[in-house]
Amino acid sequence: MADQENPVFQIQRVYLKDLSLEQPNSPAILLEQEQPNVDIQLGVEAAPVAEGIFEVCVTATVQTKIKDKTVFLIEAKQAGIFEIRNIPEAQMSAVVGVACPQIVYPYLRGNVADVVNRAGFPPVHLAEINFQAMYEQQQAQAAAAAPSSPLPQ
Repeated sequence: MADQENPVFQIQRVYLKDLSLEQPNSPAILLEQEQPNVDIQLGVEAAPVAEGIFEVCVTATVQTKIKDKTVFLIEAKQAGIFEIRNIPEAQMSAVVGVACPQIVYPYLRGNVADVVNRAGFPPVHLAEINFQAMYEQQQAQAAAAAPSSPLPQ
């Protein structure tokens, strides 16, 4: 009975869920001397898989362009399966939105750097992310977007 009361947080598996690389303007774009612009978008998704089991995905889209032509586009999704039990409901969203992405993100960074290198381009390294700050910003945006409750009559 005591085991059911103790908090549980375990990594079941970390895996590369999706990875794509596109070089639509190769080989001509490879001869360009101009420095490309790099746009990086990150996201976090979480979904329950079973009772006490959650999948958390960190996604990255890396697009490099010279003028209006794409040099390369990488879309990657790194996922982890976590067993999370007996955590107070008030803390669950922070565990799923902060702790889990912090574990998964270094794998995503490594996979993106590796595919850029294997594609024959200079390295693109994803910056370190403060998932706590990202989570707090999302919570603030959600609170601001929520309709204010009507006053009691």
